[in-house]
Amino acid sequence: MLVVMAKSLHDYVQAALEVVQEVDIDDLPGLTDYWVMDVREPDEFAEGHIPGARNYPRGFLEVRADLEHYKRDPALADRSQKIVLYCGGGHRSALAAKVLVEMGFTDVLSLKGGWTEYTSRGLPVEK
Repeated sequence: MLVVMAKSLHDYVQAALEVVQEVDIDDLPGLTDYWVMDVREPDEFAEGHIPGARNYPRGFLEVRADLEHYKRDPALADRSQKIVLYCGGGHRSALAAKVLVEMGFTDVLSLKGGWTEYTSRGLPVEK
């Protein structure tokens, strides 16, 4: 029988952050050569998102980023493109960024504090 030690969300996020770089909201304006990926659910995205962000929900990301899956997104074929991911608070984006790194992406960042931090600063929102 296989015995597995239980892990928490915190454990998974900390492991992801050992692989993925986080950036602060203050750094976002300087990342003009990055495109912004929102990994929240479609209903969250519809309520408001960072202007210009593209929505790739966390639960479907691997399918969209896969190079062979029939539901892949050709926009995600270039593994060298620069992407900054965000979610509600920074957990899902860290996990998603780690997955993209594991899939071969070479320049992926996670936005620290996510949407919660972004909106708390009164920054522009698109609907």
